[in-house]
Amino acid sequence: MKRKIPLPMMPSLATLHKLDVEEYAASVYWMDARELEKDALFSKCYELVSYARRQKIDSYLFGRDKRLSLGAGILMDQGLCAYGLREKEVSVSYGKNGKPCLFGHPHIHFNLSHSGDRVLAVFAGRDVGCDIEKIQNADLPLAAEFFTEGEYAYIVGKKTKKERDEAFYRIWTLKESFLKATGSGLTVPLNSFEVRILEDEKIDLCQKVNHKTYYFKEYGFEEYRGAVCFQGSRP
Repeated sequence: MKRKIPLPMMPSLATLHKLDVEEYAASVYWMDARELEKDALFSKCYELVSYARRQKIDSYLFGRDKRLSLGAGILMDQGLCAYGLREKEVSVSYGKNGKPCLFGHPHIHFNLSHSGDRVLAVFAGRDVGCDIEKIQNADLPLAAEFFTEGEYAYIVGKKTKKERDEAFYRIWTLKESFLKATGSGLTVPLNSFEVRILEDEKIDLCQKVNHKTYYFKEYGFEEYRGAVCFQGSRP
């Protein structure tokens, strides 16, 4: 079920979106950070987030980066509300490869991503990763060097440039969401595992990163492509 949710205490000023993934007791949130271009709204939202988040926002030089960081804090706050918590009340720590987790709340798994002007977040009761990318020109030399032969063939096999661009970012977001779910980060080469798009559009993953199984959900956000990867078998 997809619905719009008003931001805390500001129902008339900005809107975020939520999509429940019931089979994994998970929720996916996203927002357009351009809404935070309004100075008054930015200031009000800035006051809602933690000191650590404000420090991170302040560390950025450009306005768009500040808005994306604030958007991530807003989605964190909204996602944590479902657990009776607020973003100001928790402490985020990071694994050896940079995967974030909540100190003192091991049952809450989350991940964040942003691209262009969109911010994406997922909360679940199991290991999870997400990625969002703005669809631009497909980087075919990168795909040839760092993707598997099968993934590259899937991309260049598309008939039109638009289809190739979409296919590139489809593969990219699926691979990134998997790496973030495993917590492996850049320690695992992109061509050491393969994402296969089957004829029925279902996704098959061939990997030796670990002995766990993973399941994907994909989303389209206008000119953006998003993917979420859950640890666990297909429901």
